[in-house]
Amino acid sequence: MKPPIFTTPEAGWSSRLIRQVGNVRDIGRGLLVCVTIALATTFIADHYGGPTLLYALLFGMSLHFLSEEGRCREGIEFAARTVLRLGVALLGARMTFEQVGELGIVPVLTVIGSVAIVILSGAVLARMLGLPRDLGLLTGGSVAICGASAALALSAVMPRHENSERNTILTVVGVTTLSTAAMVIYPLIAGALELANVQAGIFLGGTIHDVAQVVGAGYMISDETGDISTLVKLVRVAMLVPAVMIFMWLFRASRQEGGASGKVPRLPGFLVGFVILVVVNSLGLIPESVNEGMSTLSRWCLVTAIAALGIKTSFQKLAVVGWKPVILMVLETVLLLAIVLGVVLFAGL
Repeated sequence: MKPPIFTTPEAGWSSRLIRQVGNVRDIGRGLLVCVTIALATTFIADHYGGPTLLYALLFGMSLHFLSEEGRCREGIEFAARTVLRLGVALLGARMTFEQVGELGIVPVLTVIGSVAIVILSGAVLARMLGLPRDLGLLTGGSVAICGASAALALSAVMPRHENSERNTILTVVGVTTLSTAAMVIYPLIAGALELANVQAGIFLGGTIHDVAQVVGAGYMISDETGDISTLVKLVRVAMLVPAVMIFMWLFRASRQEGGASGKVPRLPGFLVGFVILVVVNSLGLIPESVNEGMSTLSRWCLVTAIAALGIKTSFQKLAVVGWKPVILMVLETVLLLAIVLGVVLFAGL
């Protein structure tokens, strides 16, 4: 009979510490790969132009084999989920309630109405094209709210299935490409229609998908247009909060119909963080230097998360999707353009 083995509290503590160090090391490998991609693509975008998020996606997809290799997998998953949610939460530091009030009631109602219409239309158009409703809601939310950031945030609260990550990547690629094209084309439309600076700002901020492209397009016309377009865009970003909450309720109801557990999901931590930062920033409690640092950190987190999602997705999986999702996102983009431009032209803004 073997003698009993006694362990001291110190031995238990040390073993837990070793396991934690091992977990950090496992996460660190994959996370370092994603951060390296973020650094490389940011350098390329800053020096040669183009959308950083799209570069990060493509670079990540070229390293897809790492997602099948055990040493990097845990860190890639950490970047695709935890780092992503941190980046979305930090978006709240970009806006205040005072900025929203300065816009006036019509632009704010235009943003709210256009977001609701485009998301609902996305679900309807997806059904008409023979695509899943989930994909229509995801692409509609991404087009209507804030492009790639919305795609990542909304997908985080949607049910997971075998095609969920592929749909997220497809949506990010589509809205980023359309947003880049809009950054070039929409200022030309504003010029052709002879829109005033305020009108052009509302038009660009209400239609272009990603924040960076809105800023670029707005300041192409004038400083005033750039300021207004950025502010309108931030109001759209704020719509991410009710959209995520509605998506949580919607897919909880779907699970109940399917006979799954009907537990009420907790409000996601990243969404709570977003709201808290908006409130704190509205109270003027965040110094400007800290605010800029948080915005920069948000950008880096999102680029790192996009790189991770790219690594997890292969070109072969995207190739089987076909042309229908592309048509879906183009139709949603045209619908958003028509709604906002119609309000700008005929509401006397």
